[in-house]
Amino acid sequence: MSVYKGEVCALPPDKSISHRAALIGSIAEGATEISNFSGGFDNQSTLGVLQACGIDIRQETVPGVNGTATRKVVMHSGGLWSFTKPEQQLMCNNSGSTMRMFAGILAAQPFESTLVGDSSLMKRPMKRVADPLRLMGAEVNLSPDNTAPVVIKGMKALHPIHYELPVPSAQVKSLVTFAALHTEGESRIIESLPSRNHTELMLGLQVEGLSDGRQEVVVPGRLTIPAKPFHVPGDPSAACFIIALGLLSQGSEILLRDVCLNPTRTGYIDILAGAGAGISLENIRLTGGEKIGDILVRYSPFMKPLRISDPAVVANIIDEIPMLAVLSACATNEFELHHAAELRAKESDRISALVYNLEQLGFICDEFTDGFAVTAKDTVPTGKVSIESYSDHRIAMGFAIADKVLPTELGIADAGIIGVSFPNFFEIIENLAH
Repeated sequence: MSVYKGEVCALPPDKSISHRAALIGSIAEGATEISNFSGGFDNQSTLGVLQACGIDIRQETVPGVNGTATRKVVMHSGGLWSFTKPEQQLMCNNSGSTMRMFAGILAAQPFESTLVGDSSLMKRPMKRVADPLRLMGAEVNLSPDNTAPVVIKGMKALHPIHYELPVPSAQVKSLVTFAALHTEGESRIIESLPSRNHTELMLGLQVEGLSDGRQEVVVPGRLTIPAKPFHVPGDPSAACFIIALGLLSQGSEILLRDVCLNPTRTGYIDILAGAGAGISLENIRLTGGEKIGDILVRYSPFMKPLRISDPAVVANIIDEIPMLAVLSACATNEFELHHAAELRAKESDRISALVYNLEQLGFICDEFTDGFAVTAKDTVPTGKVSIESYSDHRIAMGFAIADKVLPTELGIADAGIIGVSFPNFFEIIENLAH
């Protein structure tokens, strides 16, 4: 097995920030320039639906650091109602972020639109999208199973709303925010557990703590949003996979440069550090309101098993759980997770997907409604083991890392799905290998 050493200066730009920068640019007044925009399939889907609704968008490749190339996006808009009725259905491909968050903007436009996706996205729950938008006055129709297509008959005069999120969801919080920006009056969005706060930071919204520990996002209506530049840092959810590679590979030492270290995104780093992982943060600074820095990771043979059961922690590491589960199983033969039922509504049922594939590798697993446990490793498979990705980029990447650190050879079905979020995943690993 290889040793992995070196610096990573070309992590994928953060998916979450890229989506939001484009959506905010589409409702801002003037020219928005986004540097280091993501070239992943999901973020390109967001640009595609915006262009289909009349937003002027230009992309170009520009030089980055250490000879890397980055993507710059320049978009022009006249403000909140700069969209035109699309001539056809709006294809979101595999991007739930695109479908859910853009729905908030479409709900305030005076035309009908239909959001669709690939076979995976068309199975994902969308009632959480429809419910708040219906309360605000939009007409939203779903399939009988409350999935896409999402048909929206927008209403320019949406009502302000006081809305408590049923479950922690940064996507739903953002879609309600985008809709509320178009209303006459102030809206408030209440969340019991904090979720990713990029939208609030990028829009400069006020967040108030409540006496019972919850918090409210305050959204003023008919807000004029002046265009401004955005810079997208490296994606911490992508970094998680390279971090796991370094922790699991004997003799490895990897430095990941310019990663988003927003506290709502780095819960998994705290978990790993608490379990004895050789991981540290360096060169921390603020850029555009976001905390960024470098992550140094070293091989860690004495890590403790990961046991995750705090709902507040789970809400902030939901995208990293697939890699944490594989990492803990490979390092310690143990892992435990509770209060993560949301994983069943991602690109795949990630609980069942992880359990199935870990059992293929000889691990003994117990599956729960809201999580699962790995209790031991029973056998070491002989020959090549087939891994099912379920067309889920994070499942595919998690087991692609396992393939690099386990003695068993893995064959991963539909590994190309990794391009959804991490187009240069295998290139980075190859460059680090010694």
